[in-house]
Amino acid sequence: MFKKALVKTPCPEMINGISSANLGKPDYAKALEQHQAYISALESCGLEVTVLTADSAYPDSCFVEDTALVTPNCAIITHPGALSRQGETTAIEQALASFYADIAHINSPGTLDAGDMMMVGKHFYIGLSERTNLVGAKQMIPILEAHGLSGSTVAMNEMLHLKTGVSYLEHNNLVVTGEMVSKEEFKPFNKIVIDETEAYAANCIWVNDYVLIPQGRPKAKAAIEAAGYMVITLDTSEFEKLDGGLSCLSLRF
Repeated sequence: MFKKALVKTPCPEMINGISSANLGKPDYAKALEQHQAYISALESCGLEVTVLTADSAYPDSCFVEDTALVTPNCAIITHPGALSRQGETTAIEQALASFYADIAHINSPGTLDAGDMMMVGKHFYIGLSERTNLVGAKQMIPILEAHGLSGSTVAMNEMLHLKTGVSYLEHNNLVVTGEMVSKEEFKPFNKIVIDETEAYAANCIWVNDYVLIPQGRPKAKAAIEAAGYMVITLDTSEFEKLDGGLSCLSLRF
């Protein structure tokens, strides 16, 4: 069960954030409203949410997930694969120092976005993507092992991040779409397959027996509810324009 979450207020410069979505520029005022609704949803699931102030130096800094991996035993500050995001880790490390005495780091030439990491119990799947390289993964795995955890890599060809196409909902249930459906690594799981027309909903988050999913994906909502979960839908349209999903917006621990 999660007790806390860390989020960062979007800055006005988010409208110029990294994107391949071709959905237009975000509406900043609307993004702020959506971000507040996201915080309220986390709080309704029982989390105490720490909100960091906006940082105009980093347009993508509201996507805090990529900058750190938080585990029950330690926090690992990553080395983001996008050069423009690498400075985001300083503020995140300062914030996490209030919660973790043990903080490790991924260093160059390794790159790693924690959006490429999925926790299943004490094991972490690490997607090898344009943002996370093998050097970064090879740095991460020994850190995990030193804290009683484990890690393994997953080759990727199509998606920005591992969790773009796969999310673990506890109880051996995995939400999958696209190339993740047929991955041998995920064969042991019960799969909730998300239709390609609603692929964005594959990035969802389990929070204390609730599942938060993006609004407007009725097939995904029905499939997850049929698996026995209570579902909360949230409008994330302005973050989708920046290739961002629900998991990207918080660190949960």
